[in-house]
Amino acid sequence: MLEAFVFATIFCGFFGIILKKNLMMKIISMDVMSTGVIAYYVLIASRNGLFTPIFSNNNNNNGAYADPVPQAVILTAIVIGFSIQALMLVSVMKLARDNPTLETSEIEKNNTP
Repeated sequence: MLEAFVFATIFCGFFGIILKKNLMMKIISMDVMSTGVIAYYVLIASRNGLFTPIFSNNNNNNGAYADPVPQAVILTAIVIGFSIQALMLVSVMKLARDNPTLETSEIEKNNTP
């Protein structure tokens, strides 16, 4: 059931990128899709019965530790997604100075020679 919600989030973001004409809505849709992909990765990486790799004096779980590499990959994906989103927002701000609207068809019509 949770996988269905994650896939619905990914598809909503994907179809938002394809169908929306406003650049801000495309950026928000890309962020929604990125969040869905990260949530799917976390859903797949999580397994029951695994402990965090923190060492203590009373270790009785016989080495059933969770792998910390997926956590590092997810953190890296979040940071890269944030920086790409910031770059796209700056690009839209620059486009907004020259164009009165953020609709892609209007921008193409204004910038066609």
